[in-house]
Amino acid sequence: MLPTVRTHPAVVTALAADLDAAGFTVDRVDALWGSEAAASLHRGSRVAALRALAAREPSALATLATLFVLGLPVPRSDAERAFPTAGLDGVLAAGLLRRDDDSDDAGVPDAGHERVRPTVDLRPYAFVDDLGAGSWWIVSDLGELALGTALGEEHVLGIGGASTTLSGLQVPVPVRRVLDLGTGCGIQALHARRFADEVVATDISQRALDIARFNAALNGVDGIDLRLGSLFEPVAGERFDRIVSNPPFVITPRRDGVPAYEYRDGGMVGDALVETVLRGLADHLEPGGTAQLLGNWEYRWGDDGLERVRSWFADTDLDVWVVEREREDPPAYAETWIRDGGTKPGTPESDALVDAWLDDFATRRVTGVGFGYVVVRRPTGGPARLRRFERVPEALGSNPAGLGATVARVLDAAAWLGVHDDAALASAHLRVAGDVTEERHYWPGNDDPTVITLVQGGGFGRRVDADTALAAFVGACDGELSVAAIVAAIAQITGVDGDALSADLLPRVRDLVLDGLLLAPTS
Repeated sequence: MLPTVRTHPAVVTALAADLDAAGFTVDRVDALWGSEAAASLHRGSRVAALRALAAREPSALATLATLFVLGLPVPRSDAERAFPTAGLDGVLAAGLLRRDDDSDDAGVPDAGHERVRPTVDLRPYAFVDDLGAGSWWIVSDLGELALGTALGEEHVLGIGGASTTLSGLQVPVPVRRVLDLGTGCGIQALHARRFADEVVATDISQRALDIARFNAALNGVDGIDLRLGSLFEPVAGERFDRIVSNPPFVITPRRDGVPAYEYRDGGMVGDALVETVLRGLADHLEPGGTAQLLGNWEYRWGDDGLERVRSWFADTDLDVWVVEREREDPPAYAETWIRDGGTKPGTPESDALVDAWLDDFATRRVTGVGFGYVVVRRPTGGPARLRRFERVPEALGSNPAGLGATVARVLDAAAWLGVHDDAALASAHLRVAGDVTEERHYWPGNDDPTVITLVQGGGFGRRVDADTALAAFVGACDGELSVAAIVAAIAQITGVDGDALSADLLPRVRDLVLDGLLLAPTS
């Protein structure tokens, strides 16, 4: 039974003061043991970090890092010095530590004296968004390295790659209300609160809500309403300006002997959980409201995965943009998530789970599983203007603050294009985005390029093959001339028919506006 994390306001405030005074930041912790040890920790080994700590003078920072990052016990006297404001008894009462009389842990000093052991993972987290740089301390449950065993089914996950991907997808536009569906440790709710007056965060796990509440208090963030329940049940009848969710989308066999982790397994067959969430968005978005989510979808024999996702929106009036970032075959998918739960490959336990996964996939004739992003908007009026389902497996552009601004620009561009027919587009004054460059390749000795590519430096890092006419058009888009004027000038210079050139260029210009290589007027 995992200990309850308790949010005692006085203790939490004092704990934040102690963490701050110790310099418990990402940079300071990384410097404590160095980049090589940090990389080794990421690979699942604490040896290099412990050796680096042994060579340093004791400090509150080293104690905090040993406890909450390495997941190891420390002498009670060291812990008392690390919490001069909160007091060790206060931190014990909050459920972050417990007394430990076991003296057999190798590598821990003063093993024969009374010690305290962490019950949670607590580590610094740094980020950059459109409001600038920020940092928090985030509590979650101890990972496999600290536990020395597979994770429990009630495990509350900390910050990982999916978390940072979704936080970066959040549209950085101020709104009134945001729903964080399946909040976990609360990281998405914290990010959402930076751009919202109020955040409602739901989860099926009471422990997750307790930890999310603690994290909000520890970082001095208010305005987050935490509610217990499954999917949209806690917000029945309510609408939001934005919905964000990293739902428990992992496709797991529903049978005895297969662990079902609350943080990742939705309790439904196949990808039905993701389908249920996506179909429920329309009932909970305000007009003009958006949603940004992560998800998995199955490819079945004769059934394309992205087309299956498209069918889930067939009866809605929502704008939809789905980006598939990767696809795994059934064995690779099973092995990935079995290992994620802490079961080591090559063991009888792992082999039995792989068998169960492959049996489950076979019942639905699954040939692969796609993973990616889902962006949705409820139009303010009229029909949906964006239905885009694409695969973008290549590396993205440079996006220090995440893809949220790109998402907002694409949604705005789709709305603009939807109300501008070709005649209106021809009269518009477009500008080339500042991150667009051009690559040209030539045969030796030839003055004419054989390949021209427009390259987007940010966003999705789009690479668009262009002929000389399109390259010339983009190069002339500085906001001074209309689209029609630029096309006419190119037609005159090249000696081609202006109407034919316009018919050829305008559809490609629309694609460049949607992708953000060309920018539409803002007013």
